[in-house]
Amino acid sequence: MVQGVWSASVLQPAPLVKPLYADAGSGILFNLCGEVTMGDAALPEGVIMLPVKKMAEKIVMSPGARLAGIRFHPAIGYGVLGRHYDKPTLLLPADDQLYHLYKMFTELQLMTQDNTRQVEALSQWAHHNLDFTNVIPDCLETALESIEQGDSPGQLSESAPLSQRQIERHFRSWLGMTPKHYQRILRIKQAICFLRGHKNANLADVAYAFGFSDQAHMTREFRTIARITPRQV
Repeated sequence: MVQGVWSASVLQPAPLVKPLYADAGSGILFNLCGEVTMGDAALPEGVIMLPVKKMAEKIVMSPGARLAGIRFHPAIGYGVLGRHYDKPTLLLPADDQLYHLYKMFTELQLMTQDNTRQVEALSQWAHHNLDFTNVIPDCLETALESIEQGDSPGQLSESAPLSQRQIERHFRSWLGMTPKHYQRILRIKQAICFLRGHKNANLADVAYAFGFSDQAHMTREFRTIARITPRQV
């Protein structure tokens, strides 16, 4: 349900730039202090609700910046929080009545540069405050698993007790995308993970292994979704 709990402090004298690859997940970011830019958006200090990531972008953290966050698996963020965000959105304290995220924010700020304590505190908060029981419909969970196992998005109704149109409505409601786009993101994510560990791999073979029609197709998909080429991984 939770893809990861993390904490970061920029101790170097220069800004830190990191790629954020598309993963169809969403999350909550605590900007504890410092200047932070995600894509074209400057993030204010506070609790930031993150949208479902459909394309890659970069995060730039200034010297002295401190952040922490929780990353949800696809569809889980919507199931837990009950809404989508179309861009990184500052949660106003007046709207923070259900999960008391600003109480967590204050506690994290007091843990100065103690990343381990921040991760432990966030993990405990998620365990005690977020209900992951039956958080997404069984049919959607089955459809997500089917795509991860290599099934075609057009054949999902064969493994779930819904029509193809109903399944597509579930994807749009819970992930904000079609099953086909989710498959594209998943392919890119899997190919990136492979290429990180196999720098000298033959790209034509990689394209075939991960379901692209050819190397040129893989390169186009990388540029569209990951915003890099396979050779830049």
